[in-house]
Formats: sequence, C-alpha cells, structure tokens
Amino acid sequence: MSAAPQSHPFDSVETPLVLVRRDGAITHLTLNRPRAINALNSDMFARLAAAVSAAQHDGSHAILLDGAGDRGFCGGGDVKELSQGSARTILANEYRLDYAISTSAPPVVGIMDGITMGGGIGLTGHAAIRVVTERSRLAMPEARIGIVPDVGGHLLLAAAPERLGEMLAVSAGDMAAGDAIALGFADVFVPAERLPQLQAALAAGADSQAAVDGVAEPAPASAILDARDWWSPIAASVFGAQEPPASEDPAGAALRLIRALEASDDADAGRLAAVVRTMSPTSVAVTLAQLDRTRRRALSLADVLADDLRTLGRLAALPDFAEGVRAQVIDKDRNPRWSPARIEDLDDAVLAGILDPEAHADEQPLDLEVRRPRSADAGRG
Repeated sequence: MSAAPQSHPFDSVETPLVLVRRDGAITHLTLNRPRAINALNSDMFARLAAAVSAAQHDGSHAILLDGAGDRGFCGGGDVKELSQGSARTILANEYRLDYAISTSAPPVVGIMDGITMGGGIGLTGHAAIRVVTERSRLAMPEARIGIVPDVGGHLLLAAAPERLGEMLAVSAGDMAAGDAIALGFADVFVPAERLPQLQAALAAGADSQAAVDGVAEPAPASAILDARDWWSPIAASVFGAQEPPASEDPAGAALRLIRALEASDDADAGRLAAVVRTMSPTSVAVTLAQLDRTRRRALSLADVLADDLRTLGRLAALPDFAEGVRAQVIDKDRNPRWSPARIEDLDDAVLAGILDPEAHADEQPLDLEVRRPRSADAGRG
C-alpha cells in the first residue's frame, strides 16, 4: 500500500476524486484530492481502472497521469481506509490497477511532480514514461507504519545499484529527481514550468517519447549515489555470499545490518542506524527478505504484485500496522510501540509465516488481466 502523511474523509460526491477527460489525442487523468496530497482510496482505484480500461479501446494515443494541487502527485494510500476496511480486497484492486497501467497499450506518461510516495509510485513507477521535476520527492515509507514497500516497489528497489534499494527501504528514505532517475524510479527530468508544454504536445498527437524529449533537461546529480562510499562496504559484509540470504534468514540479515551500521565509524552510517531503530523491526526484516527474493529469482512485476498481496495482507492483520497508523496518522505522536520493539527480538517463526510463499486457505490469488504488448510509442519497455 502506501503511507499517506495525512488522511481525510472521502471528498464530497460533487467533487470527483479523479478527473477523467479526453484532451485531443490523449486521455488525461488527474488525482483530485489535493488537500490530502491526492491520497488514494477505493473509489479512486475504481475510477482510474475504468478510465485506463476505456483508453485501451477509444483511440487514445497516450494516457497522461498527474495530480491536482501544488503539494504533490500523490502522498500515498489512505491508510485509515486500509486499516478499517477489507485490506486484501483494497490491495488487490490497487495492484490490478498498477498492473493495468504497466501493460497499457497507449503508453502512460506519469508525472511525479512534488511528493510521490507509496501508492503514488505504484501508479507511476511502472508506467511507460516516468517524469520527475525539480519539486519531486519520492519515497517508499511503509516501514514507518508497520508494513513494507509494495505496489511493485520491490521490483524497483531490488534493481537499484549497489543495494541502495535496501538502504532506502529500511529507512523510509526519500529521493530527489536526480536520485529517482539514477536509482531507476524515473526516466526523465522535466522542469515543472514545461509540463503544460508537454501536455499540449501529447494532446496534439505527438509521439509520447518525442514529446517528453522535447521538454526534458539533463537530470540533476544524485546525492544518494554518494552514499555508496560508506554504504557499499557495509552492504557487502551484510549481504555477501558468505552470509545466509536474507530471504532464508530475514532476522539474521536485519540483525547483521543494524550491528554493522552501529559499529561503523562513519557518521552517516550512525545516523542511518538511528533511523532504522525507529522503524518496525518486523518491517525491516520482511523488506530485506522480499528484496532478496525478488532479485535472486528475477521476479516479474506480476510475480512481485502477487507477493505483495500475500505479504501485505498478513502484515495488515498484525498489531504493528494498527500501531503505526495510530502513531503516524491518528494520534500523530510519531512514537510507535512496535512488537517486538527491537530487531534483536524478532521471532523466526513469525517471519516465516509472513513470508510463506504458499497461499493460506483464506487468501485468494491476485488475478491480473493480461493485455497485448504495449505499443512501440511506449518509452521504456
């Protein structure tokens, strides 16, 4: 799912939560809950899914996906709704939408302008063309609320160079535009002032990639890549071939990581250790395991989304998720009381149950609609 920084009641029925309109050659979809940084709820998933489905057959040359307001594209999912509703049903609908966007024949151009977290990355991170601006701030912050990066985020995090995906995931770290491109979460940098020009070119029927290239600039430098100087040796010692894989020993991997960070003489490593200590220990261990499994088995997006539904459904039923929502969204005291409280106290049997690749009796598999391959006017493949 995702961790929206705030949660609001559903908007008035007079205000569409998703604006859907035909603009020349394209279908233009706009998330429209700006007061909540366009936090996603079930109604929005349904509206977006219907619009994406319709665009497959109505002659749209492309789908432009953006968000209303000046704070960001999407702050994540409505975690209050997830914590109070049927988590597996909500998640399954979200993941089907993410997959539909990734396989859309008309290429989806996702505009990650401003805050783009969790579920917002699910919508845009697997799109044909992924655009960031100077205002972009991307993150997968789920460990703060007792769950783990989902919406196919493991696929992106696992592909990041030198295991920087692990660093981001266990610390809920954020990325600026240059970081997002360097780590594989985005494709091109477009100054925000040029977004109307991009929209006009797409609406006029221009080739999607050519339209984006016509307004793009070289990406800013990535500050996160500089962390490789101190992070890479730590990652090599924690996740190296001489150690059990995190997917087989998640508690051990989490413990090795926190010990290596706390033993390091590097100040950045010490700061990262302090941040990781504030996250749900269960989330940290499960995240490391999922990233290792995704990378080791070369899983596809469909595989990862199926894993996400199984794992998130189990985590959402545990006390840490309710406690994380309380601390971050409801009471906002930012002081969650995790169970267990420390990485040192993780239970191997509990983690094995969360990570069990076999569906339990009450778990329905994720059914995904398989579409024909995306058109050539699709940017990345």
